[in-house]
Amino acid sequence: MSSETSDPTGTAAPHGPLRVGLIGYGLAGSVFHAPLIAATDGLRLDTVSTSDPERQAQARAEHPQVRTVDTPQAVLDRAADLDLIVLASPNKTHVPLATAALEAGLPVVVDKPLAATAAEAEKLAALADDRGLLLSVFQNRRWDNDFRTVRKLIEEGTLGDIQRFESRFERWRPQPKGGWRESGDPAEIGGLLYDLGSHLVDQALTLFGPVVSVYAESDIRRPGAEADDDTFLALTHASGVRSHLWVSATTAMLGPRFRVLGSRAGYVKHGLDPQEAALREGLRPGTEGVEWGVEPESCRGRLGAGSSPQTGGGEPVPTLPGDYPAYYAAIARALREGGRPPVTASEAAAALRVLEAAKLSATEGRTVRIEARA
Repeated sequence: MSSETSDPTGTAAPHGPLRVGLIGYGLAGSVFHAPLIAATDGLRLDTVSTSDPERQAQARAEHPQVRTVDTPQAVLDRAADLDLIVLASPNKTHVPLATAALEAGLPVVVDKPLAATAAEAEKLAALADDRGLLLSVFQNRRWDNDFRTVRKLIEEGTLGDIQRFESRFERWRPQPKGGWRESGDPAEIGGLLYDLGSHLVDQALTLFGPVVSVYAESDIRRPGAEADDDTFLALTHASGVRSHLWVSATTAMLGPRFRVLGSRAGYVKHGLDPQEAALREGLRPGTEGVEWGVEPESCRGRLGAGSSPQTGGGEPVPTLPGDYPAYYAAIARALREGGRPPVTASEAAAALRVLEAAKLSATEGRTVRIEARA
């Protein structure tokens, strides 16, 4: 029997806020999706599904207008009263729940990765197209402050022709936490390659386009760990750019978040975008007195040629503010006005082709070619 709170706001008018059902209230649901949905003009968090009574209480405390239910099916049963489904549930549930939501006639946002394989992602994309429904993937790291800055420098030609792009999500977590994200069961789609690696590959594809070959090294280094916790990818793009990507939980000394080398100059940036930390601390976009996504000047990356930023070389570059709220603002706009969502299922499928090739490369110890798509 589901525990359901009353809905004091009633049914949305045809031109009122779009009502959102959120499935999952763990890290992704409570820290990222729910706060960003609640902060977006034109969206209203209507229903949250979680089987954990403590998380239900947390959801109601953090979003007093929300109703809570025990199961994803209880959200889908409200399809007639909802305008969007957001999946922040474990990876293995993404495909079946997205399929069920689309078949119920609801647009869907899915946390990354969309699926375990590109074929599954393409099947979902085809179903969404057949139903005329939005299907988007939450690749929030496109709106990181440092990535936005890198993209601006590249688009303006400040670095010249890009030759090599280095990008890292490195952490020092010598003890596994356990749970499905670190499970060795292939059905769980755990491990860093499909977790943080999904972000790094998406960013590389966004900047430099299709990949033609992939080489990867993937290890399980921590005692008791079951899934990859230290992985490196070398991508060759059709454009000629080479992307070197690292994801690791075992890095005792962290490298730069970005090092981008071009024919005119290079750019090096350390540290992480501040938005996740702010969300974890309970800060919200639009809060009075909060400069959202803004980092201290001391964290700025450096731009130069022939010198090292570690010895003061190069010039500091102002970092653009991070802007996670832009994702859901674009979703609301796409639902109201039509048009392309901020991240498409086809883009997610392209990233999954790279991740699949990386997994094969690491397993077989060889470079894997990716055939061009028509």
